Amino acid sequence: MAGLDFPSMWIKGLLPDVNRVRTASRIWHGLLFAVVLTSLVIQMVLSAQGTDAPAVTRFIRLFSYFTIQSNVLVLLAAGSLMIDPGRDGRVWRVLRLDSLLGIIVTGIVYATILAGESDPHGAGWWSNLGFHYIAPWAALAGWLVFGPRPRIDLRTIGWAFLWPAAWIGYTLAHGGTTDWFPYPFTDATTVGYPAAVRNMLMVAVMAAVFAAILWFLDRRLPQTAAGGPVPVQASTAGGEKS
Repeated sequence: MAGLDFPSMWIKGLLPDVNRVRTASRIWHGLLFAVVLTSLVIQMVLSAQGTDAPAVTRFIRLFSYFTIQSNVLVLLAAGSLMIDPGRDGRVWRVLRLDSLLGIIVTGIVYATILAGESDPHGAGWWSNLGFHYIAPWAALAGWLVFGPRPRIDLRTIGWAFLWPAAWIGYTLAHGGTTDWFPYPFTDATTVGYPAAVRNMLMVAVMAAVFAAILWFLDRRLPQTAAGGPVPVQASTAGGEKS
């Protein structure tokens, strides 16, 4: 058996499996990207066709929704993972975590609080399906299966909460000047500012709980095959790499 380089043979045997995982990750995130993009385009068209306010106001309101912002973050994260399943970087980690936290909160809050007050129909039914039912759990499932991991640390969590804090501040300031709020539980003119702030802080606490869970899982779950670069060529018998 002299002359055989078993480590190289073992690494070469793993490469097809790693590449299959990366291909599956690209397909999964590509489908998620397509669902969210389609839902967003539908909603933008519906907003453009509205008559309840000037066009600029309608689009400002559209992108003031936490749901829309969360789905835009999912769109960006899924698009980047479709290109590179092992994507990493300090800013990207914050984007990825924000997309996960935002879309999980979106799915739970809609299912438990807002679904009963919503009656989408026509094209709006399809965008609602994508935003609230497919994107949240497809994004979470994609992270659990494909990662990439590890990508979550305490510094990333700290930076990730700048966006929810900014959204709360913007929602209160924008609503205070326009008397328009994106959700009934944020409507300070109806429930009062103390209750509106309390409600939004409860959502932030929910996000913090999920951040802790994701951080724990990121440390405990196995590192994903899509989480790092795939070696192009294994080492040779002499120990050199090309």
